Amino acid sequence: MTGLRPRRVTLRTRLTLIYGGLFLVAGLVLLGVTYALFNQQLTGTGPKIVSKTPLPELGPGRKHLVVMTGNGDVLYGTGAEQWMRDQQEQLHDAATTSLFTQGGIALLVVGGLAAGFGWLVAGRVLVPLHQVTNTARRIATAPAADRNLHERIALHGPDDEVKDLAGAFNTMVERLDRSFDGQRRFVANASHELRTPLTVSRSLVEVAMHRKTASPDVKQLGETLLEINARHERLINGLLLLAGSENEILDRRPVDLADVVTHVVAQTAAEAERAGIEVRADAAEAMTTGDAVFLERLVQNLVENGIRHNTGGWVHVVSRTRADGRAEVEVRNTGAVVPQYEIPALFEPFRRLATDRLATAKGAGLGLSIVRSVAKAHGGEVTAHPRDGGGLVVSVVLPQ
Repeated sequence: MTGLRPRRVTLRTRLTLIYGGLFLVAGLVLLGVTYALFNQQLTGTGPKIVSKTPLPELGPGRKHLVVMTGNGDVLYGTGAEQWMRDQQEQLHDAATTSLFTQGGIALLVVGGLAAGFGWLVAGRVLVPLHQVTNTARRIATAPAADRNLHERIALHGPDDEVKDLAGAFNTMVERLDRSFDGQRRFVANASHELRTPLTVSRSLVEVAMHRKTASPDVKQLGETLLEINARHERLINGLLLLAGSENEILDRRPVDLADVVTHVVAQTAAEAERAGIEVRADAAEAMTTGDAVFLERLVQNLVENGIRHNTGGWVHVVSRTRADGRAEVEVRNTGAVVPQYEIPALFEPFRRLATDRLATAKGAGLGLSIVRSVAKAHGGEVTAHPRDGGGLVVSVVLPQ
């Protein structure tokens, strides 16, 4: 049946099977060698209970084999020799059967005990490796990985290969932590430094445009420069928000997403009217905990994304509480047809559709990246898929 993952065989099980298998193979070899030596010894020596005795009826000087059986019969000549061969074969068969039966049972019992001890020893040996794996999994799956990069593997024990692995992992995480912190500081500092010249530039352009002696060409140029300046300001604000939203939310407060949706729809009404887009909202109660400012920005980015990448269509915003108790915000919008294979790239910074990569694009290319970062910082998840007929359906699920 498709979709089912095969059951994984753990390293502990494999080590146990190897230990037990090697012991059984060694036991079988030992049993075979014992049988070979036993068979050689048994066939090479005969019973010593017989003798060749002279019989009067055979004449003087002539000897013949005489055997007395257990029931008192006396055999001699060919009959005695045949009886001796039969007794030797019976003894050989009985000894061989006893060797294989009892030896096999003993081998299975001891092999089972060896496998059990191998299971315990393997578990003991793999405890440090499980500690390394659990720490790596916590770091990889935590909602705010940047804060969990400060965690290290505190492994105590002998100086062996597993401890070397833990040390290498700690070194790698430490370097990643420094690298990510440096990137965030650079983005935040660069964005702050760029804000001042952009503000000054906007002020100078506005002063030049509003001068009485300003010609129509100067005013037209000023409007173009202001539009470019506004786009740069949106880009810087987005970078600052993206750098801040990747941090874990420590001060969590109850937030009703219904209030957030209602507020955002009212805020974007003017932009939607200018673009000729109809925005509808079904704001049902959806309680979660987190930072209200970041959550408002999340919903605002989704709604603005639906308005700006749309042409005379509509945007439908829904907030609700799912059956599992988690809060959900879903934004559906009309627009151009979006291929399924391009959706993952839309959540990367500065990535747009192939048909929307001009420098004059209305967005800064950070909207869905910020949505994903805010959702992860709140312990939530974001999914998106193309809407039938064009546009996107983006859903954000947040814990209570």
